[in-house]
Amino acid sequence: MFIAGFPAGPWGTNCYVVATGAGSECVVVDPGKDAAQGVAEVVREHRLKPVSVLVTHGHVDHMWCVAPVAGSYDATAYIHPADRHLLTDPMAGMSRETTQMLLGGSYEWAEPDDVRELSDSQELELAGLRFVVDHAPGHTEGSVTFRTPYDAQDVSEVMFSGDLLFAGSIGRTDLPGGDHPTMLRSLAAKVLPLADDIVVLPGHGEQTSIGRERATNPYLQDL
Repeated sequence: MFIAGFPAGPWGTNCYVVATGAGSECVVVDPGKDAAQGVAEVVREHRLKPVSVLVTHGHVDHMWCVAPVAGSYDATAYIHPADRHLLTDPMAGMSRETTQMLLGGSYEWAEPDDVRELSDSQELELAGLRFVVDHAPGHTEGSVTFRTPYDAQDVSEVMFSGDLLFAGSIGRTDLPGGDHPTMLRSLAAKVLPLADDIVVLPGHGEQTSIGRERATNPYLQDL
């Protein structure tokens, strides 16, 4: 499996490009602000063809370039229905600080031509890869994670956690659609049962593992 990740935009949001290998179809996860150029560079260097764009949640720092990326490659976008409205109205999920940052700019938001809605425990077969969707609300109402098998002896799966779980922390719950008790229930139901060897690729910051977070993350320890 091939995974290229890079931070993009003013929020340093991690965007990932996932494929079975060079010269194949690929999936793009969370193309946020300024991510389109990074995606294009990875695609060109490794001769890839994006066929799907996976969105962990509808916050603008994770979906800013969903429509441009999907449109450039005629790819299908996937998002949970509870966050779908944020594709065209991202202001509904923004903090005051983010809104002020964008004041004075001219922005237009539109859905990609092909949008499909995700459901809990859904399995997706995309670009020769299998993804399991876990609906994990709390950061937003439609937050999801994506897990895919990984062909390494010491890693059974990779999880794209969005803003559910970070190295040493969890996503904030003070934005519109966020709820801290719901977040804790999601962590208990969707993270704690997972195997320690699963690698976590979060929406911000460095990669980690379920085992490391179970042992050191204060939010998981409190559960």
